[in-house]
Amino acid sequence: MARSQIGNLAALAALAMASWGAQSTYPLPGGYYAAMETGLARIQARLGAEPHATLEEIEQAAGWRHFPHAMLAAAALYVNPATGNRSKGDPTKLAAAIRIGDLAAEADERGNYYSRLDSYWDTYMWLEAYRRLEPQLGPQRRARWAAALERNVGHVYERCRAWRDFPAYNCHFLGTSTNHFAQWAVNLMIAGRLFGRTEWRLLGEHILKRLATTEQSPDGYWGEYSQAGPTNGYNLLTLAAVGVYWEYTKDPAALAALRRATDFHTHFSYPDGLPVEVINDRNRYWDLNLYGNFAFTHFDDGRAFAALLWEQFPAARLDMESLGRIAQNALYYHQGPLAPVPQQRAHYAWRLAGPAGIRKTGPWVTALSGLMSTQPAGMRWFLERQANLSVFHQATGLIVSGGNSQAQPELATFWETIHGKAHYLPLWSRLEMGDAGARLWLAFRTFFAEVVAPDPEGSERLLRFIIHGRGPTPENARLALQLCLKEGEELTTGSGLHVRVGRQRLSLSSAQIGGLLSHSGWRLSTSAPASLEWPVFPYNPYRNGPEVQLSRAVAVLSVPLVLKAASADYVRPNQQIIEFNLGFGAPVR
Repeated sequence: MARSQIGNLAALAALAMASWGAQSTYPLPGGYYAAMETGLARIQARLGAEPHATLEEIEQAAGWRHFPHAMLAAAALYVNPATGNRSKGDPTKLAAAIRIGDLAAEADERGNYYSRLDSYWDTYMWLEAYRRLEPQLGPQRRARWAAALERNVGHVYERCRAWRDFPAYNCHFLGTSTNHFAQWAVNLMIAGRLFGRTEWRLLGEHILKRLATTEQSPDGYWGEYSQAGPTNGYNLLTLAAVGVYWEYTKDPAALAALRRATDFHTHFSYPDGLPVEVINDRNRYWDLNLYGNFAFTHFDDGRAFAALLWEQFPAARLDMESLGRIAQNALYYHQGPLAPVPQQRAHYAWRLAGPAGIRKTGPWVTALSGLMSTQPAGMRWFLERQANLSVFHQATGLIVSGGNSQAQPELATFWETIHGKAHYLPLWSRLEMGDAGARLWLAFRTFFAEVVAPDPEGSERLLRFIIHGRGPTPENARLALQLCLKEGEELTTGSGLHVRVGRQRLSLSSAQIGGLLSHSGWRLSTSAPASLEWPVFPYNPYRNGPEVQLSRAVAVLSVPLVLKAASADYVRPNQQIIEFNLGFGAPVR
């Protein structure tokens, strides 16, 4: 493509984004249609500038992966009579949908469609578009698209049939993730209906019904490793599949599952919409996305939650995959009143059946997790549950990260070294949540700890760690907090040190810290002999190695545990008390 064409497309994209920015405050579902208009303007400009581009060539550009997702956005704009959709019946939207579908069909005929990573997500969008556009396609194109869709859905039929009655739909039995298996089932259900393949429809519905009933935890999530703890980012994809199952079957069991999932996600999301990381066993970070948001809109509070997620979604993230999900949310949006969600309340507390819970008090949100890790070290796609605490403030976001990692004792909340080997996963845990705070007990080999988080008072948030010695003393033991520092902002210490946060390594002693750290509006004070290391790059499953982006790094603030042996007492209570006081704004005097 010529340089002038690239410049013109960039200008059009900027104009479209500005247009959406002005309209993104529309109430839902109108905001979804405004965003789809923005996205389609970019797509139509590019298709006009590159009339002979293939699907492979289009998807090479950043943000254009999963290009067939945009087909459903064009189809939704063309067919849906919803209030806020000004493009109903617009032939240019129909032309865009047909062009994208033809590109997918051409790629399939060349053998280049299914081999694309996660192509079945695209196939779902294509099926939904085909269902709505079938009368407009004409017999030749209709047969061509149908043949391509049947080929792609047929790829997963035998696997789904073989795995249908496995004991659980998780990684111990499936050759894929729970969320992928759920999407395969959706594709079978829809294609079975469209193309008269009864065996496909029944198989897909059977899998989806089981996901809605026996596979979902009573807490409202689908555990990808086990039901003992959530994979709450990917949970949204499984949620979307069960939501589509309800749209097609109206199975009341599915609606009950959506209610449980709505409770889970509304309570275990921060005020900025991001999922709480300390309970997640696959992802330390999960960008705000719109997967399955329509499934929340059966309920008054769910509609408010979908609106919150939409308000927080950045216009710059309007890529092809997001367009498809926005279209899905628009097509399956359920109108009704709104009720407050936990993020909008001054106070709330919620816990799982297992030892994990969350509390919001004013602008502070604190999550504690004693969920136990059972996955062996070295499982690439899962993280060890080694972190126990996260602290969020509405003015600055996450301050103390509870993101998990793999084979990184330095990031664990507690670790001990015995005979030269580091141990950092708790052996036992218990959580209590009362009227004025929460307390988490964690047992290790040579000590057990209490993490005490009383409700904040005003701008202050106290964290207390009580350490009880047990048995022989370790060679080394430490408590660590993962602090979220922001590149380019200043970090100041109680000793008067001022440092601009960047890639330069920081290794601050207790004397240099001087009992106080201040950064990005918050401050942390302690009398404990704490040291700090920056940057520490956590494990990233997608890289099968450490993160490289500085925005993914954390600072590790660590305090040595003082565990003194006593000849007469195997258990030695209250050997050490470590306190951190987090504040925001001017200090309380």
